[in-house]
Amino acid sequence: MAAASTFPLALLLAIVAACCVAGGEGGALVGDTCTASSCGAGMRCATCSPLPGMGPPVCSRTTPLDPKAHGTDLAFNRYTWLTTHNSFAIVGSPSRTGTPIIAPPNQEDTVTAQLKNGVRGLMLDAYDFQNEVWLCHSFGGKCYNFAAYQRAMDVLKEIGAFLDANPSEVITVFVEDYAGPGSLGKVVGGSGLSKYLFPPAKMPKGGGDWPLLKDMIAQNHRLLMFTSKRGKDGSDGLAYEWDYVLETQYGNDGLVGGSCPKRAESMAMDSTKQSLILMNFFSTNPSQSWACGNNSAPLVAKLKACYDASAKRWPNFIAVDYYMRSKGGGAPLATDVANGRQQCGCDSIASCKPGSAFGSCSLSSPPAAPPKMAAASPPAAAPAPAPEMAPSSPPAEPPETATEAAGSAVRPASIKLEKDDTTGTSPADTAKSSSSNRSPHPSSCSFLFGLLLPSLLLHLFISD
Repeated sequence: MAAASTFPLALLLAIVAACCVAGGEGGALVGDTCTASSCGAGMRCATCSPLPGMGPPVCSRTTPLDPKAHGTDLAFNRYTWLTTHNSFAIVGSPSRTGTPIIAPPNQEDTVTAQLKNGVRGLMLDAYDFQNEVWLCHSFGGKCYNFAAYQRAMDVLKEIGAFLDANPSEVITVFVEDYAGPGSLGKVVGGSGLSKYLFPPAKMPKGGGDWPLLKDMIAQNHRLLMFTSKRGKDGSDGLAYEWDYVLETQYGNDGLVGGSCPKRAESMAMDSTKQSLILMNFFSTNPSQSWACGNNSAPLVAKLKACYDASAKRWPNFIAVDYYMRSKGGGAPLATDVANGRQQCGCDSIASCKPGSAFGSCSLSSPPAAPPKMAAASPPAAAPAPAPEMAPSSPPAEPPETATEAAGSAVRPASIKLEKDDTTGTSPADTAKSSSSNRSPHPSSCSFLFGLLLPSLLLHLFISD
């Protein structure tokens, strides 16, 4: 076997250091069994899979570290944002048409809650339906009552309320667009979002850098909306996605280990004519159990494969189903990794040193150019989702934004790898556990290092 690369070893050291800090402070670690209120900011207490017999609830990450924590003076395309696929399709959604919804859900909390948890990219499917624009799963290219989740106006108003309340936040919306000319533009205007919309005419052409994030915030250009339908810049004021964004293949075809194929409509992943990259990582059939098992190490491995395929550029948007489910740091950790690599050349944004040269890292040695890393094995095809959907209504929204939850200073995320397959993350199936079941923190960093090293070497696929 080839020598281990510096990329995951440095990440290992960062995680171990984070665990030691958390243990010393008495805070909960990711993977600790827990009670409903015992997990810290940016985490929650829940099980990984809603299937029976999956073990006690544990602390798990829901929120990435704030990508803006080290400043907003980089181009927008130098940041990575957690993104939810089919953000509108929520477990337990009530019917708004009188017909029960039988189309599969992809997320477990409201769009507002997603935004409060640090999600900054939303993927919506828009259709003309019942003389309005609805967010819907299609069958044969049409929206039906049993697949109509929400009116687009309602979701866009949620986005507007969040932008109103958080004047330093920027949101990107990707619309799979089946609506007629003018329909979406009318909804955008009616929702009050026009004042935040980044004008397509000012978007960089030919793959150039985007404006600095701080300038976008100062000019109130805090909403990027892309449509999959060409020609809507005139009729709706929306930018054609493929002029500005490279997007990977979605569903099972995009999950092949070691590769990063493009979506059919996208230019080649190594095209330099587009400066934003959207990486999809979700199964064809949305599955909470699949997300539980794959939203950690395989997701981080896919990051590296897409970096290699995309002319040595890290994804700007990481799109997943069930973003709060994983058996490790999950999609929040993957977002931290990409931001660390993009912003400072470190293995996590937690390792970036403010005001220091690129590659100067606080928790690990400065890494060289990103090393080769074997990709994860292709995940198994997802099972049909119906049996595992939690029957309860979506959980209550978090009381504060991701930035407020994390605080203004960057803190290393607390993490502990599980010893078996019975623990992980979840919102919809949160259950109480006795405080006596709480796992004690490791008594020393050396013990923790011995526990984590073999697991990370296995799960992060560090050999060439």
